[in-house]
Amino acid sequence: MISRTQFTFSMFIYLAAGACVSAQTQGPVPTNEIIVAQMAHAQAENRTRFRPYLVTRDYKLFAGGNHHETKSRVIAQITFVPPDSKEYTIENKNGSVLGEAIVRKILDGEMAFSKDSGSTDISSNNYDFRFVREEHPKGQRCYVLQLIPRRKVKNLLRGTVWVDAHTYLPNRVEGEPAKSPSWWLRDVRIVLLYGYVGEMWLQTSSEATANVRILGPSAMVSKDVRYRIGELTPGAALAETMVSPGEGVTKDHP
Repeated sequence: MISRTQFTFSMFIYLAAGACVSAQTQGPVPTNEIIVAQMAHAQAENRTRFRPYLVTRDYKLFAGGNHHETKSRVIAQITFVPPDSKEYTIENKNGSVLGEAIVRKILDGEMAFSKDSGSTDISSNNYDFRFVREEHPKGQRCYVLQLIPRRKVKNLLRGTVWVDAHTYLPNRVEGEPAKSPSWWLRDVRIVLLYGYVGEMWLQTSSEATANVRILGPSAMVSKDVRYRIGELTPGAALAETMVSPGEGVTKDHP
């Protein structure tokens, strides 16, 4: 019979051996310069896989500093045709009219930036990067880099990016605008999450929190709930395939 002490000792030896194998499998962390160069290459390659799509996006405005009091909900559809054409329509809305006004302002900005997407890219043209650490969120190896904006503008973030160690694409970005977007907003914090949509790597959800003068703590959360991917021609429906963010592609049968 194995005593408890012997069992505990054996367990620690097993765990240590497992950690050693894991470290050998993962390999050393690349230099900051290599990570940034690989990021640029991965994002350029990802752009070659862009295809026309229509996405249904769910926006929710929360008040009072929590996600329980829904003040407004807006459903929008955004159509994207590579390389830089974007349009949107509001499909449904309920609750406070403030929610729709905020969503329209967000989408108007998104449409404008689509004409010059390079101005918001996570690239060395817009940021300096500094390696911070390695993390394994949900068992996925990531390099965590500090984002240091090169310009003081509201469409760049001062914060952190989690870069997938295998694909070198961003998994998560979190930070605050390099310049305050409005006098009405304080303590703005933005989180962007990314995932595969078919073969494309896209931002699929976001959360922005802020203290709004007069209104107090508020949060706007958006989530892409469905994509239609296909060839888009004038007057034709976009219905070749239907995709949920992070899932495989399934045939769409209208």
